[in-house]
Amino acid sequence: MRFVLLFAIAIAAFTVSAPSSAAAPAAVTASYNLFKDGLHIATVDETFEKNGSKYQIVSASNPAGALKRLFRTQIRVLSSGTVTPSGLRPESSEYGRLDDASKNVNAEFDWSAEQLRMAYEGRKETAQLPPGTQDRLSIMYQFMFMPLAKLKLVTLPMTNGKKIETYRYEVAGKEAIDTPLGKINTLHLVRQREAGDNTVEVWLSQERNFVPVKVLIVENDGSKFEQVITRLDFK
Repeated sequence: MRFVLLFAIAIAAFTVSAPSSAAAPAAVTASYNLFKDGLHIATVDETFEKNGSKYQIVSASNPAGALKRLFRTQIRVLSSGTVTPSGLRPESSEYGRLDDASKNVNAEFDWSAEQLRMAYEGRKETAQLPPGTQDRLSIMYQFMFMPLAKLKLVTLPMTNGKKIETYRYEVAGKEAIDTPLGKINTLHLVRQREAGDNTVEVWLSQERNFVPVKVLIVENDGSKFEQVITRLDFK
């Protein structure tokens, strides 16, 4: 189920520019429905918690509806680290498949040595760690610390635990969208595509700390994946 946790793939791309951690909530609870070509295939439940200078994010994905009887795949993703004046600084990232441990991925961020240590598929690798790098879960909550409304083009390095890539997104404008939570005013982001790239669009809530409320991905074969918010609570 490579399409699970699409936010982490889709929105890996935003410059850290004079954010303010003071405005971020202490905790966020969010749930999403994930669709493939209109079929509800999974649910995603997430929690973000900030305790002093530390944070932890947990994301759990499970097959939806009748698919529960066909697929045993359950995915748990964890990101933990420090909250800095520039937002989130990951220290550890874990991707776990409860049905297949061979798919697990772990990454450790050594900021003092500027090294990212990765473990996956029985391999261990090290890569140079660029400033501001996020993991595929922390990137979703880094938005809360960023002045996105002032930006036109945003970029950021992001790791999936196997490599580090830099993504670029254009801020396309403001848009009101319909969701199970009602109409939400959003900031619409569109990926700048290169040859072979998927189409990616992201909608962030303007009134709710720029938390992602919708993501659309269209793959090169025409497959369409959509993830939509169903619950959003703050503390």
